[in-house]
Amino acid sequence: MTFAALDSSITGPLFATEAMRTVFSDQARLGAMLRMEAALARAQTSLGLVPDGLAPAIEAISPEAIDLEALGCGTALAGVPAIPFVKAVQARLPPALEASFHKGATTQDVVDTALVLQMRDAFDVIEADLAVILDGLSRLAAERRDTVCAGRSYGQHAAPITFGFKVAVWLTGLYEMAGQLPWLRKRVLVASLGGPVGTLAGLGDKGPAVVDAVAHELGLETAPGTWHTLRARMAETGTWLATLIGTLAMMAVDIGHLASTEVGEVAEPYVPGRGGSSAMPHKRNPVSSTVIMASQTAAKGHLVTLLDAMAAAHERSAGGWHGEWHALPSLFGSASGALHEARPLAEGLVIHSNQMRANLDLIRGLLFADAAATRLAPQLGREEAHKPVERAAAEVRQTGESLQKTVLARLAPISIEEAFDLTPAIQASGLWVDRALAEAAPIRNSLSRKR
Repeated sequence: MTFAALDSSITGPLFATEAMRTVFSDQARLGAMLRMEAALARAQTSLGLVPDGLAPAIEAISPEAIDLEALGCGTALAGVPAIPFVKAVQARLPPALEASFHKGATTQDVVDTALVLQMRDAFDVIEADLAVILDGLSRLAAERRDTVCAGRSYGQHAAPITFGFKVAVWLTGLYEMAGQLPWLRKRVLVASLGGPVGTLAGLGDKGPAVVDAVAHELGLETAPGTWHTLRARMAETGTWLATLIGTLAMMAVDIGHLASTEVGEVAEPYVPGRGGSSAMPHKRNPVSSTVIMASQTAAKGHLVTLLDAMAAAHERSAGGWHGEWHALPSLFGSASGALHEARPLAEGLVIHSNQMRANLDLIRGLLFADAAATRLAPQLGREEAHKPVERAAAEVRQTGESLQKTVLARLAPISIEEAFDLTPAIQASGLWVDRALAEAAPIRNSLSRKR
């Protein structure tokens, strides 16, 4: 497995964590392939299909004992890594065991099951980062529950909210993604064993029993039948990963905008040397947000590859399955990098609450236009209430006066002073913060127990 650009010694550390790069390293892949073959041998031994010594002999072979360069050359010749892998392992087995190795299995069984084993480790890496991020966002939402800021629609000031509410929205998106992981694990972490055309005919009437035994040995689920050409599991995994990255990107887009000079409401945690410019010494670019957004941009193409692979022909498909070898590790890598960058944002985002409050005054009370119309509706009716406030808003833009002064002057003796009180916005925002924290708590606790 490779990450393509993520494997680069230069850009790789920026976009994928070392832990995830290790999960999908060549050595890890070989180790997973060997574990699959050893589990197959143990299962077949229990049913009297292969000699007792086969499984221990396979387990005695370390991934480091296999020549990667030779395996690569063999893969280029054969078109798949399993063929040279089988030959390399057979060369290291005693002659009496060689013929029993890989009995009844086929290339795709080894490659798919090994990939599933790597995916299990990859999910563990993702869960660990998700746990930290959910904890950090939960704390931040609680701490900023009453910190007032401008709510924005189409990039413009809309109505007052609290920053805790904004963080609670980020938190909700992520705990929803985390909540899908148990189902996804059960759905995806499934052993693949079907033989040349999926029937395991080479094992006679013991095929189903061997599949069940192999899955048990590896701690994987079993499918009702072979899934050589049923690639929905991989597409669903890719969809979840791409959606996770997209959820993080929504947070990153918000932070990137709020950190801009003209807004100045937040800043990424300061790390000496991070976010600088080769030409402008004063710059502190939002690196974490940038990496997350870049990961989201790249994720879409990899997901399309996985969706295309679902159009698999007959009992074994050419091309689409092979494309998964690029797409899935790359998506896992991008997800790991995005999560890694989200951790400091969740745990150490710098909040400029004074600037948030100052920005509320930039449009001279127009944030309260909806509240003003709402207060007038009982006396004037909903539609009629909007008309004077809309006219007053236009006058604010023309004259530079405040909406409060303009509206009150035009609409006396009807008092709408309370429309410009921030308390209702704080209270309403707080209700949703509390709800998000309560609903996130069980998922946070579940992930924390696994750490």
